[in-house]
Amino acid sequence: MDVELLSRIQFAFTIAFHYIYPPLSIGIGLFMVIFESIYLATGNKEYHVLAKFWTKIFALTFGIGVVTGIVMEFEFGTNWAVYSRYVGDVFGSALAAEGIFAFALESGFLGILLFGWNRVKPWVHLTATIGVFFGSLFSAVWIVVANSWQQTPAGYHIVGEGMHARAEITDFWAMVFNPSSVDRLTHVWIGAFLSGAFLVLSIHAYYLLKGRYIEISEKAFKIALIVALVFSLGQLATGHRSADGVSKNQPAKLAAFEGHFEKSAPADMYLLGWVDKEKQEVKGISIPGGLSFLLEYNFTAPVTGLNAFPEEDRPAQVNAVFQFYHIMIIIGMTLIALSLFAGFLWWKGNVFEYRWLLWVFVFAAILPQIANQVGWFAAEMGRQPWVVYGLLRTSEAFSLAVSENQVLFSLILFFFVYALLFVLFIYLLDKKIKGGPYDESEERDRPLTKEITEALTGN
Repeated sequence: MDVELLSRIQFAFTIAFHYIYPPLSIGIGLFMVIFESIYLATGNKEYHVLAKFWTKIFALTFGIGVVTGIVMEFEFGTNWAVYSRYVGDVFGSALAAEGIFAFALESGFLGILLFGWNRVKPWVHLTATIGVFFGSLFSAVWIVVANSWQQTPAGYHIVGEGMHARAEITDFWAMVFNPSSVDRLTHVWIGAFLSGAFLVLSIHAYYLLKGRYIEISEKAFKIALIVALVFSLGQLATGHRSADGVSKNQPAKLAAFEGHFEKSAPADMYLLGWVDKEKQEVKGISIPGGLSFLLEYNFTAPVTGLNAFPEEDRPAQVNAVFQFYHIMIIIGMTLIALSLFAGFLWWKGNVFEYRWLLWVFVFAAILPQIANQVGWFAAEMGRQPWVVYGLLRTSEAFSLAVSENQVLFSLILFFFVYALLFVLFIYLLDKKIKGGPYDESEERDRPLTKEITEALTGN
């Protein structure tokens, strides 16, 4: 393998591992705000316990997310020097904004959030919780803005020529609100909220199955189910808007999403399939004219296909892009169906009687994570062969001074370090889950559940 491919694999591996944690932090942050707000509004101490418990899990995900995120910034300089020079003004502005407007806000309130329990007034602590949550949201804003600019550049001009060419910002707000940033940001935010919601559902479904912390888990489960239902449906809307934007700004990527090759013809929408790039056909289950209808509300509307572009300007791995995109769609529809079904059972008043459904929720926590990962893979691989769409090719962006052996060695080293971090994360998360939501003092003071009271009294 050459330096370009190894550098791409290394960056994909490090960012994919990192991307496990920021969505969880954002999603858990939402629940910290919800639980603590309900506690202040009602005085019900169970919501105070839930807020403290999920703050501990937030701290774990936040810490590993910060550590793994630092590595990527060094990779820009070591492995992608030409890219860094080309987009340094743009990317540097976005990263600086993240530090000023997001990370400073998040870290400024973090100490109060983690150590301020019973040391500051409840409303002050809630303010800190909201500050940390907003900080995580703003952090996502600037990262998505920087990445979206690579997909749909705006508000810039090119100075210099050849190897010395670089993009320079001419309109900061045009760069921020580039054609894809808002749609992609809402899509990312909702994906994060779903990650948090299904983790809450998973852990509290586990407690219910084990007969532990029943009353508090029922409360948390119901709140998380509402969040999951609202945002799984919301993700359908943002996904549609995002696909519509891709059709206008990156038509080759959209054509790869659905394996559409004809230059200009009605396009099917596939539920499942396999792309044969050589034969330029897809074998699978499709809705005839479905993509045309999705974009133009007309089953016979022509859609630009891959053959409308020179071969060197098309994504090379069409089948991989197709599969990643459709896995994301399948998971998204599964989350909607699961949330709707559980919501219906709740409306009927017997959602907790279905143990098999609780087991499904225990393992469903992995689904939003997979969707986040494959969605990112589809977006980034679909942009190829461009690292900055229409301006800079990936093959021109890597560092010429780095050797294959250096990249391979660092990739192997990252693999072992990240594997250790992941094992540590799972161990600590498992320990917190098994320890339960109550501290020792809270465990002594908490009221007996209905089930325990009936068992002791014999009623």
